[in-house]
Amino acid sequence: MRSSRGALLALVLAVVVAGGVVAWIALTGRPAPKPGCTVVMADGSSFDLTVEQARNAATIAAVGRRLGMPDHAVTVALATAIQESRLRNLPGGDRDSAGLFQQRPSQGWGDYEEVTDPVYAATAFYERLRDQPGWADLTVTQAAQLVQRSAFPEAYAQWETEAAAAAGALTGAKPGALTCANLSPGAPEANIAAVARAELGTATLSGPHPAAEGWAFATWLVANATRFGLDGVTFDGVTWTADSGAWTTTGPRDGVLSLHRAGAG
Repeated sequence: MRSSRGALLALVLAVVVAGGVVAWIALTGRPAPKPGCTVVMADGSSFDLTVEQARNAATIAAVGRRLGMPDHAVTVALATAIQESRLRNLPGGDRDSAGLFQQRPSQGWGDYEEVTDPVYAATAFYERLRDQPGWADLTVTQAAQLVQRSAFPEAYAQWETEAAAAAGALTGAKPGALTCANLSPGAPEANIAAVARAELGTATLSGPHPAAEGWAFATWLVANATRFGLDGVTFDGVTWTADSGAWTTTGPRDGVLSLHRAGAG
């Protein structure tokens, strides 16, 4: 009986979702827009990320900042994760590789549960990178190869432009360069304070912040909006909303960070 009810519920949900998609197409003549995020690059062009990819990129950047790594290290880490997993936390890969960086337990990266934990995986990557003499003076692909020991050592170079743009947005160097649209945030999926402490090293996500720090935190919040049930984030008088999917000026340049939870009124 329980399985029959579950099947019926799944069928009802499928019909509701399908009905909503059909209604949208009938109304607009276009497929319903998918939730996702966009990063604007230095030349004004942009590239898209899924919500999952943006969240993982935000974690990688946040961990780098928490560890005191420079922006170049964040670019190296993001280029590596784009090449290795397309910023997805993969359950498997070549031989025993797994996770964002396709780290191998058999090569001393940690056990399976650890390498598939994005915070652990990013921390392990940065720690190994930091241990490489002269890494900061190397190109992105050279630095990545020192850590990864890939059979395709030049492969990381192809993602340098995108990785640098994402790093700029997520470290706060390029304010407002990442935004997410077509989101429907609801109940939180995770405890924001606990996740912030693990990734950012602080749970102080409101009040005054220096410019780069405030933008780093604000962008991290936007990338995690669905995860935390947020429909608005403001920093320094500029606000992102889930409805608009964009950053707009809404107040004075006061250096204050605030967030708004979906359904909070």
